[in-house]
Amino acid sequence: MSPLDNLMKHLARLPGLGPRSARRMVLHLLKRREALMLPLIDAMTRAAQDVKACSVCGNLGGVDPCEICRDQGRDRGVICVVEDVADLWALERSHAFRGLYHVLGGTLSALEGVRPADLRIEALLERIKLNEVREVILALNATVEGQATAHYVAERLEPLGVAVSRLAHGLPVGGELDYLDDGTLAAAMQARRKAG
Repeated sequence: MSPLDNLMKHLARLPGLGPRSARRMVLHLLKRREALMLPLIDAMTRAAQDVKACSVCGNLGGVDPCEICRDQGRDRGVICVVEDVADLWALERSHAFRGLYHVLGGTLSALEGVRPADLRIEALLERIKLNEVREVILALNATVEGQATAHYVAERLEPLGVAVSRLAHGLPVGGELDYLDDGTLAAAMQARRKAG
């Protein structure tokens, strides 16, 4: 296989890219080798060598513990549980949460063979036992697997006496009822609250 075909094959495996996008990307990189391709190679090599998972929360970064876990300005009594690092990063972009995080590393799935032992649930329980945590926020996706995982984690947290909350589900800001799926509408109806 030629170096070009090999590069296109590897790029096409990335999420959101197919063979055509990979081909366009390779051509663009090759046209700008010095400005784009070589710095990208360097950045990818450094990331492969230096990026590690935080031993406390599971976030990715260049230091362990990560910057979030080291930040003494954060509320250490609240832990937000997320499925993966992408969810943690999304919440951080919102600037709506100033506590700590815990990345489970997936959700329970009988079809895919993901069991509780495959997730970082025990590490979460240990964190709560060793620290003064008052609340755990379950910020898992509103999928069947996410809901099953949230239910399982909530049951495991119950004996620890910590408050457990979940993110609200329902209507997105700016959403129009006619364009929303049935599940979102049903969740919004069930999670309704008093107006005013």
